[in-house]
Amino acid sequence: MPCQPRYEGPVYIWLKNKQSCLLCDETADDATPLCMACETELPWLGDHCQRCALPLPAAGLTCGQCLKRAPAFERVIAPWTYSFPIDSLITRFKHSTKWPFGHLLAELLAQSLLHRFNDDLPRPALLLPVPLATRRLRQRGFNQAAMLARWLGTRLDLPCDDRLLLRVQDTGAQQALKASERQKNLRNAFALAPDASVKGQHLALVDDVLTTGATAQALARLLMDAGAARVDVYCLARTPKPGDTV
Repeated sequence: MPCQPRYEGPVYIWLKNKQSCLLCDETADDATPLCMACETELPWLGDHCQRCALPLPAAGLTCGQCLKRAPAFERVIAPWTYSFPIDSLITRFKHSTKWPFGHLLAELLAQSLLHRFNDDLPRPALLLPVPLATRRLRQRGFNQAAMLARWLGTRLDLPCDDRLLLRVQDTGAQQALKASERQKNLRNAFALAPDASVKGQHLALVDDVLTTGATAQALARLLMDAGAARVDVYCLARTPKPGDTV
């Protein structure tokens, strides 16, 4: 029996009346529980790598790492840099079960994606949340990526499959590892479900934060080797290089 909760009820009352901003408690401007002032002050991702969304000093560039070795995924879409208050909201969503924060961020990510779809970004056929190790899933009680993917799927009218990707090895926490260590740590960590078929499909991985891109790279390579036509990555935030400021 899957550990992932199938929560069907609302995590926040999305009524078309006056809402309180989840960040400052002032009256929000519309149905989304976020006031205009707080939304403007969020750490929006500015100029970035056209492939992996790494923050860069100018627009329209590709970072050196992606030029040196193109990743298996085609493009990363992330609205924010991983800094205050986004980092705090994600942490509270993941580790303190503050689901309204996750729902709010998923809504804003969905709005960003809808704008991109209206411009030039191709719509994927399927959303795939990054799978969580079994031990960590049992400890946390839910997979934050799966919740984000389901919220996005509802808002974007896209199907979501949280059983197609499997984490077959528990590699432990990635946060303290360097990029090369993360890549080594993730070798053979993932697999496709036995009945999975992705040939010719455009797929989008969903996660909360992209740091080195090692997890996204491992999963995208797995999907591309299985015949996927394209893999994109949708996440809430992108971290800068260590030592960089944004």
